[in-house]
Amino acid sequence: MIWFALVVVLLVAIWSLLHFKTSRPDGRLLPVQPYRQLMFQIMPTRTESVVYFDVFVRAEKLERYLEQAGTKFGATMTHATLAASNLCLCAAPRMNRFVLGRRLYERDGRWLTFTMKRTKLDREAKLSTVKMQMHDGETFPALCARINEHIGVERSGKRTHADKEFDLFNLLPRPALRGGVGALMVLDYFNLLPGWYIKDDPLYTSIFVANLGSLGMRAGFHHLFEYGNCPGFVMVGKVEDVACVEDGKVVPGRQLHMRVTYDERIDDGLNARLGMDAMVRVLSDPERWLGGVDTEAKAMWPRSDWE
Repeated sequence: MIWFALVVVLLVAIWSLLHFKTSRPDGRLLPVQPYRQLMFQIMPTRTESVVYFDVFVRAEKLERYLEQAGTKFGATMTHATLAASNLCLCAAPRMNRFVLGRRLYERDGRWLTFTMKRTKLDREAKLSTVKMQMHDGETFPALCARINEHIGVERSGKRTHADKEFDLFNLLPRPALRGGVGALMVLDYFNLLPGWYIKDDPLYTSIFVANLGSLGMRAGFHHLFEYGNCPGFVMVGKVEDVACVEDGKVVPGRQLHMRVTYDERIDDGLNARLGMDAMVRVLSDPERWLGGVDTEAKAMWPRSDWE
């Protein structure tokens, strides 16, 4: 009986000590106001903290730009929306936060994840995820080259590190797999996951971008994953003909529709609006913010004329 009591006391002590660990390999703990701390308690999951936004972009300039940039250095709508998402985080850095273990953290670095088909327009092809860190002072052509390099690896037919991990997971029986995922999430809750694991996992990211327009689809509303710590999801639809109002007159136009999913616990809606406004600004006038196709490439950020 005494041994049982000692074991219980020891487990309670360890459990209590774990709650005091606040350091993480991918972020820095932030102080929060009392009302936001209360939000973490009454809305402990991303599922119940999600907010959805519709974002619309006049796309005539964007389509002309990508027609030239695609020929010049292989840019597509995916490249442009990734660049705009990066500049969104630059313009509104408080969007680069996440909630984990009912605490608020500022993420180390800007990370973007996007999805792609291993084979273009093949419904049977595997879906791949690519996670990339964004660099200060990078030009748009340089970013496109890095993205295309990752896409080339995924479409080369070679087995990637993720393929090997998935194959290993698939060998496990369902109860073991479910228990393993649960164990990972518990370790993450107490900030015990190692940095090497977090760095390579696509769901530990600042923003997740999915371009459904490349499949000829409209944007949908996407959920946020409870696994990982991604606080934002951007669904990109196809560009469509719409009726637009200019100077009080209805005129034909081309419009890109995006839908953004956002964890409201990381910051208020005003800051989210600033970030989405930045995305719209970049995509509405890409030559200004991403750099001219036929001119010397300039860093996408910082820009002295941003305000």
